[in-house]
Amino acid sequence: MKQISRLSVFRAFRSRNYLLYFFGRAITQFGTWMQRTAVVWVIYSITHSAFLTGVTYFAEQFPAFLFSFAGGVVADRYDRIRVIKITQVASMIQAISLALLVYTGHGKVWEILMLSVVLGIINAFDVPARQSLVHVVVTDESDLPNAVSLTTATASLATLLGPALAGLILSAWSASVCFLVNAASFGGVIVSLLLMKLPPYQQKKSHKNVLAEFGEGFVYVRNNPEIRNVILMLAIVSLLVQPYNTVLPVFARVVFHGGASTFGYLTSSVGIGALLGTVFLASRRPDTHLKRLLLISVIVLGVGLICFASVKSFPVAMLFVVLAGFGGMTQYTVCNILVQTESEPHMRGRAIGILLMAILGMMPLGSLLVGKVSQYVGAPATVIGMGIIGLVVAAGFARFLIRKRVPAPAENYNSSYV
Repeated sequence: MKQISRLSVFRAFRSRNYLLYFFGRAITQFGTWMQRTAVVWVIYSITHSAFLTGVTYFAEQFPAFLFSFAGGVVADRYDRIRVIKITQVASMIQAISLALLVYTGHGKVWEILMLSVVLGIINAFDVPARQSLVHVVVTDESDLPNAVSLTTATASLATLLGPALAGLILSAWSASVCFLVNAASFGGVIVSLLLMKLPPYQQKKSHKNVLAEFGEGFVYVRNNPEIRNVILMLAIVSLLVQPYNTVLPVFARVVFHGGASTFGYLTSSVGIGALLGTVFLASRRPDTHLKRLLLISVIVLGVGLICFASVKSFPVAMLFVVLAGFGGMTQYTVCNILVQTESEPHMRGRAIGILLMAILGMMPLGSLLVGKVSQYVGAPATVIGMGIIGLVVAAGFARFLIRKRVPAPAENYNSSYV
């Protein structure tokens, strides 16, 4: 492992705590994507509705948007290790409940969607604590961008292999097996946290309520153009471009005349592109112009979607959806790195919470919109339109992304909340 950590792409592995964090998250990410794939396929198999597929994404992501502000405050105020332990146990209970519901054959659409809502609420507290913990477990601060890229790479690898494994399990057994595997995977995070050697947590004293502390974070982000513009761009793309995965089941069954395995191949192709994007970012030089990479990634995403929806050959379509996955994950990872590195340590949890609100608030609304539009104009035309919108967004933010860093104003970010 020491020899691996000497490689520039794995330099964050020099930190033992981060190494434990990395492998713990990698295990549970596989289970998470297996469950997500299985839930979408179960809903689509029952209803054959692209709109209700969009509702499935909405049910998990929109509650995370509603509670992300509280999750960001909790990550800044309380012990992040303890918060993550609680969320992992809660996620385990949710996955087991889902498995029992589907296995017994009594699972109705509304019951599955309600459990997705529960998971969304859990994620609202889990993700800000988990992402801001990276700064604690990395020993050398210069390894921080590499650590963020590697952490995102675990999700990308899970996006690649998780749906493929889910497709195999769905074909051989049932969705309930996917849910049970996911439930077991949360133990990996808990074990990794127990093995970490961290200094005792110092309780932060705060006399402000959750809304006041979130207000401070909102004003801080608004007054920092480097963070504000990045989050704004990500919010637009998350609403109008990224929810293309909502209609992937339609492409699998209607356009390419396949089944669960075809859907798994498409989703895994997105994962291949995402993995390539995160590995590319992890191996970048420290002086890389990240904002220019952000511009290029949105262009790649738009072009990939247009080409994917325009071809009729399944193998060729998989290549273009790899391109879309590369652009989409590269964009998200760069935004994540920029927000974390630009944020002050005591505001980082709230900045990440606002970033998550931009993603988790817009993505489910976009999923509903995409599902509804595709019912009228068809999935291919919808995705082509999303790709064109991506290119328009890239053009609109090009000036900001090409120029050098914009300094934040000197005024106090919390003057309105004293």
